[in-house]
Amino acid sequence: MEVVRRRSFSLPTMAVVLTCAFLVMLPQVYSVRYIVGSRFGWSNSVNYTNWAKGKHFYNGDWLFFVYDRNQMNVLELNKTDYETCNTDHPLHNWTTGAGRDVVPLNVTKTYYFASGKGYCYGGMKVAIHVEKAPPPPKSAPVRSASSNLLTSLRGQILIPALFATAAVWDAFLLLW
Repeated sequence: MEVVRRRSFSLPTMAVVLTCAFLVMLPQVYSVRYIVGSRFGWSNSVNYTNWAKGKHFYNGDWLFFVYDRNQMNVLELNKTDYETCNTDHPLHNWTTGAGRDVVPLNVTKTYYFASGKGYCYGGMKVAIHVEKAPPPPKSAPVRSASSNLLTSLRGQILIPALFATAAVWDAFLLLW
């Protein structure tokens, strides 16, 4: 009778997988998803100039438009068409038909959005200025060479020893 062994993920394998997943998700940690119009969504009852005032939009953020799909849409316009509410030739039509449209802010510029079908004239338009993300905060100053023995042992001996022990244990389980 042949014994079938299942291979489970070992500690080092899981550590590598989790580290890779963390590094892949790291840029998304700092991005923000804004619901345009907050709890009112993309409707003609919101002053979008006031809504956008005081908010900082950074490269990598997202705009989430929520609206009645049977009546409204989301169009990206140039500055001139935005100011005159000319929605005949949009730069991009972000309307997907579901009334839940997501717009990535992936270029540092000013975006101009409006709703067609006459709603732009009622104030359904917003200009979003996207800036480069601010630099991360400066790290704490490095301690001088007079750090205690435990700290240096933890970083130079304990952690590599832990990984070496895990690798030996993994090899032991594989051969067992």
